[in-house]
Amino acid sequence: MNNPRVGTTETVTSTTNVKIRFAAGRSGADVRSDLEVIFEPRNTGGIEIELQSRVAPYYGDSIRAQAQEVLAGLGVHHARVAICDEGALPFVIAARIEAALRRAGLGQGRRALPQPVPLPPPSARDRLRRSRLYLPGSEPKYFINAGLHAPDAIILDLEDAVHPAEKDAARILVRNALRAVDFAAAERMVRINQLPLGYEDLDEVIPETPDLVLIPKVEHAEQVLAVEERVTEIAARCQLDRPIWLLPILESALGIENALAIARASERVVAITTGLEDYTADLGVVKTADGRESLYARTRLVNAAHAAHIQANDSVYGDVGDMEGLSRWAESARALGFEGMGCVHPLQIPVIHQAFAPSPAEIEKALKIVAAFEEAQQRGLGVVSLGSKMIDPPVVQRALKLVERARQMGLLRPGEPSTVQGLDTT
Repeated sequence: MNNPRVGTTETVTSTTNVKIRFAAGRSGADVRSDLEVIFEPRNTGGIEIELQSRVAPYYGDSIRAQAQEVLAGLGVHHARVAICDEGALPFVIAARIEAALRRAGLGQGRRALPQPVPLPPPSARDRLRRSRLYLPGSEPKYFINAGLHAPDAIILDLEDAVHPAEKDAARILVRNALRAVDFAAAERMVRINQLPLGYEDLDEVIPETPDLVLIPKVEHAEQVLAVEERVTEIAARCQLDRPIWLLPILESALGIENALAIARASERVVAITTGLEDYTADLGVVKTADGRESLYARTRLVNAAHAAHIQANDSVYGDVGDMEGLSRWAESARALGFEGMGCVHPLQIPVIHQAFAPSPAEIEKALKIVAAFEEAQQRGLGVVSLGSKMIDPPVVQRALKLVERARQMGLLRPGEPSTVQGLDTT
């Protein structure tokens, strides 16, 4: 087999019978960490497994044993299964077999769930979201080491990054990844498809407790409420006791005009963002490097987010080879009031983190303002002064936010609020 194809079924006709085969997954020279499964249902004869794998001498028995276990768990006892393995891990093997069976109309209402890894701590409403790394939901090769790149969040994308014919298989794969992959400290996000297809994504992935769900192409608050209702219903049924947040993506002129209503639609909404490729297409204009054509949309989104007391998160910067352009864009985004942005390649992560980090000079000034504020509080004074200058309350609040953000980023040593890492401010 050398078949990195997209497809679900094939019919093989001979002079004696007609065989219908159902495929899932991918194989081929350019494929890794995946496998192709071709499933042929039978009425008798038990389970026949044909395996091709470069690691068959070492892991062939365990792959066959897992395939037998998954088939039995999904209620299949007679079939021929051809597997072409390209280094897939057990959670991928289970997902691809289940997808092939579902395409055959079998295993409905059952799931081939891998062994779970320990869940990370629940995600805080106001946690750092400087960078969110998009990963195609149909490509397991990107899942395994994603956490090592230290993004603040990873997005398992079921929408634009997945071919329409692979949506069904991708949601099973993403479900298993949420259960079996350690993404380190990254917040675990899933971008669903537009409703109503997105309901099927939610039904599959919410039981495995993603930290956050991104809702694409939101134009009305009612779309957020519909997702909230479905998430709440599934969480109650599965007795989930962790928060699952929502992040609407505003990708049209109408969505931007309704930004405040969308931001306030649900207590689960912790941030809003925009998709500038779709937004500029809606306007009929070209997306430029300096973003002048989207400045109105981005500033309106920032204002709506802060009015609703949630985070504003910027779009992605699509040119992965232009790190200087990315740095300029991210610095401009921070100046506008954004608290983070999306990224499409791990190399963008450190550039984004640097751009959204306050400078040592900013931290030093903020620390002095906070120290003056705390001293005034201890002395029972209603006026805060720094040297000969009076400090207005909004300035104090901005300084407090900056110091807290620097602390979240690890730029302040624990227990030493007056010291910036590498910079003595006393």
